[in-house]
Amino acid sequence: MTADLKHFFLKTKVDQIIDITKFVQKAANETSIKDGIVTIFLPGSTGGITTLEYEPGLVDQDVPKLLQDLIPEGPDYAHHQTWHDHNGHSHLRSFFIKPSFTVPIQRGSLLLGTWQQIIFCEFDEKPRNRTIYCQFVG
Repeated sequence: MTADLKHFFLKTKVDQIIDITKFVQKAANETSIKDGIVTIFLPGSTGGITTLEYEPGLVDQDVPKLLQDLIPEGPDYAHHQTWHDHNGHSHLRSFFIKPSFTVPIQRGSLLLGTWQQIIFCEFDEKPRNRTIYCQFVG
């Protein structure tokens, strides 16, 4: 079994959802591993990586509304008392939408459905410079 680690950078905005499929595929093109898996990972606890059909209705309206309904921004979370910031909702959202996602690779291509993209969700209360790692194993 061989492993290879690649990475890319994102400059994010508050509550932004970014299609990162092309960045992960670019990393797949640069590795010698052509059959196996890739785990896409964010070091940090205020963002998440998952999959979604990246279209405006979901990205701009449905997902933000769902997150606000389930884990609202605004309440005085206990986290705020500990660290004197106001991103408790960011940590809780990352608790549900995890900071990693794994995709199979075959012949150098990500095995995704026709309308399936890999997305990064920025949950933090301020813009961030993020490093995303792609660990290939095969």
